[in-house]
Amino acid sequence: MLSPPTWISSLIEEESLPASFATMAMDFYLPLAEKIAVWSVAHDGPLVVGVNGAQGTGKSTLSKVLALALGQGHQRRCAVLSIDDIYLTKAERRQLADGIHPLLATRGVPGTHDVSMGCNLINRFKNQQPVTLPVFDKSVDDRAPEGQWVSHLEPVDIVLFEGWCVGATAQVENDLVQPVNHLEKNEDAGACWRKYANDQLNGPYAELFAHIDRLVMLKAPGFDCVHQWRSTQEEKLRLKSDSAHTNNALMDEQQIERFIMHYERITRWMLAEMPGRADCVLELNPGHQVTKSTYTTT
Repeated sequence: MLSPPTWISSLIEEESLPASFATMAMDFYLPLAEKIAVWSVAHDGPLVVGVNGAQGTGKSTLSKVLALALGQGHQRRCAVLSIDDIYLTKAERRQLADGIHPLLATRGVPGTHDVSMGCNLINRFKNQQPVTLPVFDKSVDDRAPEGQWVSHLEPVDIVLFEGWCVGATAQVENDLVQPVNHLEKNEDAGACWRKYANDQLNGPYAELFAHIDRLVMLKAPGFDCVHQWRSTQEEKLRLKSDSAHTNNALMDEQQIERFIMHYERITRWMLAEMPGRADCVLELNPGHQVTKSTYTTT
């Protein structure tokens, strides 16, 4: 068996990943990087690869591995754009909450991102112009100061566009009638909030996701795993935060349970609908290990 590259060992240490991650990366992530490199060489201009997955599936880590593998193993220059980093500011979401529905104050569903910013950023990449990517600070639930944003001054070959709802499509309106959890039942009885999010998927987000050339899905075994994985994410944020202020902004278990209800409808819809059209599906087991990869695009 081949030894993993040294940068995988470094990433495992930096991200506090289990040792078994090295085998998973070698078996599934590096072959995916090789496939993306082939797609990129055959593509005219920068290739935009959507990386989709429910909360806690490991999209950010996968994107880091792909960027490193593509750069060091295939000499392809990469940029990583997270849909989380184009969330609307807290003040902008408060305006939506006041004008449309209170649940829009919470980041997450379509309608709480700056879609025009996302389209502009991807267009700048495609036009090989300098790009400065925003950064969203989840510990304070707001966009970070511009001094912390990430600049790409040179053209890139590949843009890895990652996020929990990246590539999602709208549901038919009749499917919105029945609530999927207590949040929808008790706080969105008239379905105004979920209809707004669905309309966003059918309009502005469809335009944003039309920029995606290839779609990769990290497929959770079911929504039940999301709570556990999201709790793990929150604990990592807690360990990384360096002040009482940011720790107070993080969520406890009850808050996490309510928070992920905002994502449940679209997550369940993506789990049912997306695997049939994604270019690559990486299937996770409850232990958070990829067990199978399926490619629909050569």
